[in-house]
This record gives sequence, C-alpha cells and structure tokens, in this order.
Amino acid sequence: MLNAHTLPIIWGCIMAFVIFAYVVLDGFDLGVGILFAAERSRAERDIMVNSIAPVWDGNETWLVLGGSGLYGAFPEAYSVILPAVYPLVITMLIGLILRGVAFEFRFRAHTERHRLSWDYGFWFGSVIAAFCQGAILGAVLHGTKVAGGQFAGGPFAWFSAFSVFTGLAVVCGYALLGAAWLVWRTEGGLQLRMRREAARLTVGMLAGILAVSVWTPLLDHAYAVRWFTWPGLAVTGLAPLAVAALAFFLFRALRHGGAVHDSTAFLCALGLFLASFLGLGFSLFPHIIPPGVTIWQAASPVGSQEFLLVGAVVLIPVIIAYNAFAYTIFHGKVDHAAFDH
Repeated sequence: MLNAHTLPIIWGCIMAFVIFAYVVLDGFDLGVGILFAAERSRAERDIMVNSIAPVWDGNETWLVLGGSGLYGAFPEAYSVILPAVYPLVITMLIGLILRGVAFEFRFRAHTERHRLSWDYGFWFGSVIAAFCQGAILGAVLHGTKVAGGQFAGGPFAWFSAFSVFTGLAVVCGYALLGAAWLVWRTEGGLQLRMRREAARLTVGMLAGILAVSVWTPLLDHAYAVRWFTWPGLAVTGLAPLAVAALAFFLFRALRHGGAVHDSTAFLCALGLFLASFLGLGFSLFPHIIPPGVTIWQAASPVGSQEFLLVGAVVLIPVIIAYNAFAYTIFHGKVDHAAFDH
C-alpha cells in the first residue's frame, strides 16, 4: 500500500536508478572525451567521437529527469543540496555545454588548427563535467549544514580534500568506462591502445575505491556504525570480494581479443561502478542530506508523490525503450575505413 512511509522509499529507489542510469550512459561518453588527451591522430579522434555520436544526446535525458524528480519528490533535499553545490552545478553545466558545442563544431572547422581547438574544448568540457559530478558526490557524503530546512553554509562549503579526491576519482572512473567502451566498439591500433589505457585506469579506479572506502567511515560516525556492525558488516565483507572478482574478469578480458571479451571488459567496468554505487547507497540510506535529514523528512506530500509516480511509471519505460532502440540500431564496431585520410 502506498503511504507516507513506502512512497519515499519507492522514490528513493527511482532516484537511485535514474542517477545510476545517467552515470553509466553519460559516463562512458564523458570518458571518451577525457581520453582525447591520449590520442594525437585526427582520424583516431574522429573514430572515438563517432562511436558515441548516435547515442550521446539521449544519455543526458537522465540528468534532466534526476533533477526534476529530486525537485518534485524531495523538495527539501533539492532546496538544500543545490545551494550547497551551486558553484559545482554551474561549472558542470558550462562543461556540458562546452563539450556539446565542441562536439558539433569540430566537424565544421575549416582548418586543422580550428578543429584542434574544438578537440581541446571537447576534452576540457568532459574533464570539468566529470570532476564536478564527483565533487558533488563528495560534498554530499561529507555532509551539509542545515538550519531551519535551509542550507546554512557558504559558497565554498562544498570544498574539502574529500570532495576534490572524489572528483578526481570520478574522472578516472569515467575514463575507464570510455576506454572499455572503445575496446568494445573499435578495432586495430586504437583498440590496442585503449586496452592498455583501460588496464592502467582500472588500477587507478581500484585505488580510488579503496581510498574512498577507507575515508568514508572516517567522515561521520554513522557511516562507521553502518559499515562495521551487524548486519552491515556482511555487506562490508562481500563488497571487496565483488570488486576483486570484477577486476579479475576485467583484466582477463583486456588480455584477450574477440567480441565476447571486448563486451565483457565494458560490462565489468560497469560492474565496478555498480558495486561502488551500491556501497555509497548503503552508506547514505536512509539519509538524503547527511548527516541528519532522512528521505521521509525531505519528502513532498503523499498526493504529490503519487501524482509524480504516475508520470514516472509512464516516462521511465519510454526513455529506456528509446535508449535500447538507439543502442540496438547503432551496434557493432565503428567502420575505420571511413576515417583513413
């Protein structure tokens, strides 16, 4: 039965799904942009861009849905978290706009110098957007000052060593997704280089997961209690095993060729993100504004949540169907012969 207790849980699960869908789908195309710095060849950069060209626009639909869902289902969280990270949100949007403009204009550049400038813009916008998303995550985990239901900090309250580290960790993680995507969707010399990049980036992501796992319980006593007392201790014990297994199969897939191993590498990279995402969700629940505001306290009235739920039940399957259709139509390897110039 839908009531004031169950509806916020349902909406919490919906928001978690929407955020993860965005991280997965926009993460790899941001990663492709980040990896522009590793490629000197114009033809190879063209291949990288064209591997994401048919799908990258639709990926950011989840970002819009996440923001509107947060506003409608958890208005207190929206009114507190956004002011706390406004500088990061604005900078992220500037980065996304820059990479979007660069994406389109690089193909219309009249000189090689102009094209290279747009390539740098695509890389810079991707790095900035990825860093800001990670820093927002770190700022939320670090905790937000709330007074009278409003944000009570200053414009740089988001800034901490932890938020900067999580920002850099997400840049590394997105680059791993991008490299694994290119291993799956390309071939030849570019694919071989992306295998090497993916192996190095996997080491970096594992180091980031370890550091955040050690650091997070030190941020707040509630995190430590949730992680190291029963039944949370069982999850804490299983998480490293899951990450180790995914890393093993990822490295194994990167060492071997073939369509199955190429897709396995990408799926294992997604698995590392899923394991990290579930761990962070376990740390936060039931709080939506750490350290003290729960999903029930931040939720909108029952009538509003029910009304929004009808729209979500209709809209989310449509977006999933659209994404699935796009990825099905534009499957397979990018044709390298079209870029040999």
